[in-house]
Amino acid sequence: MSPTCRASTYRNLLAGLLLLALAACGKKGEEDKKAGGAQAGPTPVKLVEAKEQQAIYYDEYPARVAALNIVELRTQVPGFVTGIYFKEGELVKKGQPLYEIDRRKYQAAVREARAGLQSAQAQLANAQLNLNRYQRLAQQDAIAQQIVDNSVTTEASARAQVEVARAALATAQTDLDYSLVRAPFAGRIGISQVRLGAQISAGSTLLNTISSEDPMGVDFVVNEQELSRFQALQGEQQGGLGAQDSSLRLALPGGKIYQGRGRVRAVDRGVDNQTGSVQVRMQFDNPGRELKDGLTVVLRVLNEQSGRRVVVPNKAILDQMGESFVFVVRDTVALQRRVELGPRLREDIVVLKGLKPGEKIVSEGLQQLRDSASVTTGKPKPPKEGKKNAGVNGKGRADSFSMKSVSTARSDGPHPRPLSRGEGSQFRKLSSGSPLRGRGAGGEVNRLQQLKLHFSTRRA
Repeated sequence: MSPTCRASTYRNLLAGLLLLALAACGKKGEEDKKAGGAQAGPTPVKLVEAKEQQAIYYDEYPARVAALNIVELRTQVPGFVTGIYFKEGELVKKGQPLYEIDRRKYQAAVREARAGLQSAQAQLANAQLNLNRYQRLAQQDAIAQQIVDNSVTTEASARAQVEVARAALATAQTDLDYSLVRAPFAGRIGISQVRLGAQISAGSTLLNTISSEDPMGVDFVVNEQELSRFQALQGEQQGGLGAQDSSLRLALPGGKIYQGRGRVRAVDRGVDNQTGSVQVRMQFDNPGRELKDGLTVVLRVLNEQSGRRVVVPNKAILDQMGESFVFVVRDTVALQRRVELGPRLREDIVVLKGLKPGEKIVSEGLQQLRDSASVTTGKPKPPKEGKKNAGVNGKGRADSFSMKSVSTARSDGPHPRPLSRGEGSQFRKLSSGSPLRGRGAGGEVNRLQQLKLHFSTRRA
């Protein structure tokens, strides 16, 4: 292609691009006018009335159920398990036999100790007889005094041997008693850790675990700033005032509310230096055996601020920079006001300060409001997304044209002709932001690029 034809082609391209830019700018101006006209009027919002109602809410604490009495059963004598006298998981009575260790060796030891005691007692009796005889002879001066002294020592030694034999008998009897493991208190026994015939060691082999079930403890941790609250509650209960039945509630896994009554049983002796928290133990009656040792629950304590409070929907609250606001509507003006919030009540929330009952506040459409904005009641309209102009993409840049849709007029006649393969490639590079390269373009290439840059800046 000659330089003259190439320059004519670029002039035609320049004319087409100018027309495209003028059309896009005109449509943009119309959209801006429409948007400005829409924002100039009152903003449609939905209003609700702040109501004062009875707000009963609880402070929740993660807690764990703990048995007040729990013991790991271990035997104090070694041997083999020869008897198991309970069903796993059942309630057992205090003193009920649970396990039996092979008792034959311990029974023999008792008999041996008893025989040793009898022997010691016989030696003591003989020593006493000899002592009495020697004392009578000494009164008649018929025996040496040394023999009398020796008999006194023998009688005392025999008496001491009797005590030793009695202690040995008591030890053997204790070992025999330990060979039969009994329940230390009434409670529920767990799954046995040993079976019949198992060999166990003294003090180390765990047989089973038994725990009490009525009443049960509930342990949880509170911040040191809340310590006085639970101490006061404990003092009221100990003074006979007691807590209301609804002041302490227990939520079981699954959300079910436990019906048993609770009270503060104990507050730990000190504050943890690392966490600044204190452990508190509640006590709940458990006649139905619903509470199990180790169960994870939620303890709900009646909040001291429960009562008649101002309540509004959650969606009417606007959070900004760590503070909460509402839009109070007076006449047709929405005024932004800071409020102090309390706990949430499902879909509503308690307002402690900043709002009075009966005031109208915005519940829908507040995201489009500013302080002192004019409003009207109605259904808020969602913000519309701007449409893309034909021929211009969302980034304010002319879209690429294909060789089939773009044509230019020849300088020597009215009939259009299609772009050649090389011209179409250069035009696509220009529309996508790539610089044109080629011979014969000259100043036309620079002017096309300047126009494209001006068009992109204006659209942005």
